[in-house]
Amino acid sequence: MTLTMKEWNRYEQEFLAPYAQKSKNSKGRIYPESAHAFRTIYQRDCDRIVHSRAFRRLEYKTQVFVNHEGDHYRTRLTHTLEVGSIARTIARALKLNEDLTVAIALAHDLGHPPFGHTGEHALAELMSDQEGFEHNKQSLRVVEVLEKKYPTHPGLNLTWEVREGIMKHKSTYDKPDMSAFKKDTSSSLEAQVVDIADEIAYNCHDVDDGLSSGLLTEKELHSVPLWNACLNDIRKAHPRASDEVIRYFSVRALIDTQAKDVIFNTEKLIRSLRIKSANDVRNHHENIVVPSKNLLKDGTILKKFLLNKLYTHPRVQKMNKNATKVVTYLFETYRKNEELLPVQTKRKHSEETKKRFICDYIAGMTDRFALDEYRRLSKKR
Repeated sequence: MTLTMKEWNRYEQEFLAPYAQKSKNSKGRIYPESAHAFRTIYQRDCDRIVHSRAFRRLEYKTQVFVNHEGDHYRTRLTHTLEVGSIARTIARALKLNEDLTVAIALAHDLGHPPFGHTGEHALAELMSDQEGFEHNKQSLRVVEVLEKKYPTHPGLNLTWEVREGIMKHKSTYDKPDMSAFKKDTSSSLEAQVVDIADEIAYNCHDVDDGLSSGLLTEKELHSVPLWNACLNDIRKAHPRASDEVIRYFSVRALIDTQAKDVIFNTEKLIRSLRIKSANDVRNHHENIVVPSKNLLKDGTILKKFLLNKLYTHPRVQKMNKNATKVVTYLFETYRKNEELLPVQTKRKHSEETKKRFICDYIAGMTDRFALDEYRRLSKKR
């Protein structure tokens, strides 16, 4: 029998948890569309994001290490895919809407500029007199305005729930401005899953990249209880495995340990808080998808370790300093010499909108393109 969109909706109603966000209960899109015969609205959102230019550019945007530092380090794209994978596992275990979860995961970093959080901080400073720059807000701007895919309207016309998940996305390094959505209500459980999956992904994979780069050592990591527990378990289970395989499996165990803890703790909270519907989730003013107290403590130790040993390492700081110089130079050069901007970017505007156009242009750049543009323009001057 053909699995139509109506069957999908029936499946969601029958098999998903009562507190999951059902496709049929979506608040819909900005621009009304006809339903698809075989795909739910969130399945369509996933596809629209994957086919966007902004998504493809994530391949050459920094996670921690600038793209030219090596072929095997995480990029913003591989990080996004890894967040989606972890989020899908958690959502499936909790009987949440996987399609909505994955759509939010795929879109959560679309607005990230080149050079990671360093690029974001540089643009925020340059745009301080124009409401600043924040990558959640920019991600929303990408899917609502900057992507040009349809003849009748701007943006990707994603559902309200995906756009809310993008805008309210928060983690240790993301402090969103939620003025575009209801501040006094919580995000869906699906969006909360993406928040925690993001933290699990970047903490664990930054450990892996840090070890690969030589900026972290296993000896230093012995001070991190969560890593030690995973490493010891893997060594006992596979005493003859090579050091490389042991490390790979330890990182995998680090992810698995945290994901399982979040699943079990969230189940417990849902029961104790008597969450019975998606509305109950929104009316509870704290996140429900959270780790246990013990894991939260261990996770904090891991984050502090990465901050002290990796993110503030002289080599990373040098990359960050160069990144700030490149972004600042490009911004000021375009502002003073508008003829250097691409034709489609040049138009009549006020000084205020001119700066926003320049910000949009730089935020959309890959590391590689920004560095090439910096070299080209700095030679001319």
